[in-house]
Amino acid sequence: MSDPEVQPVAGQTPGLTQWQRLANIFTAPSKTFADIKRGNKSWWMPFIIFALVGYILFGVVASRIGMQQVVENQIHLNAKQEENLTQHPEQREMTMKISLGITEGIFIGNPLLVLAILAVGSLGLWATINFLFGGKATFGSIFTVWMYAGLPGLIKVLLGIVVIFAGVAPESFNIKNYAPTNLGAFLNPLDTNAALYSLASSIDFTTIWTLVLLGMGTAIVAGVKRGSGYIAVFAWWAVFVLIGAGAAIAMS
Repeated sequence: MSDPEVQPVAGQTPGLTQWQRLANIFTAPSKTFADIKRGNKSWWMPFIIFALVGYILFGVVASRIGMQQVVENQIHLNAKQEENLTQHPEQREMTMKISLGITEGIFIGNPLLVLAILAVGSLGLWATINFLFGGKATFGSIFTVWMYAGLPGLIKVLLGIVVIFAGVAPESFNIKNYAPTNLGAFLNPLDTNAALYSLASSIDFTTIWTLVLLGMGTAIVAGVKRGSGYIAVFAWWAVFVLIGAGAAIAMS
């Protein structure tokens, strides 16, 4: 794959390379989003980075924690499921096999999962910013903005890897909250109200960083006020945070 330079015309700013867009996300994000608005929508570079870092995390978790331990920890954190398996021990082996297969499958298929989530999310955001706020963004521009805006999430993965190598106890490892980037990471999920723990885990600095970038980028490519972009992004985030809290209560 290649990232051909856009040939500038008189009075037009030359297009950025993907490496420049990557660097600008952390130093001057508006330049990256303005470049995307000009039609430079290549997104494969951050996607490849996400995939590589994700597989590195998979390898570290598998070798230092063990996928079987990961699954056992998740069952232990799910009160209803653990109670059910205690009452029906004959189901435990089959449940463990299925859960292990799903967990490993999510790690292995993570690149495709990322594409699917971003595609669905971009569709919803594209409709919101265009039809509710009068924007003129294309689906492709929103998708590319989201791909670049998600780069701060790599910090969470890298911190998680550091935590694992620092010697976290395998039996206390929580694959759903493995890095100290949110309030929930400092709470005991077994001693904390399920909804509160879910809400605290949602207040994650890498997530907020990504949301701010996504709101900014959406506004730029749609040609609307920044406030409109932030409202669209954070409103959707709030909806999913509340859904997550409700699901946590239902499963507790």
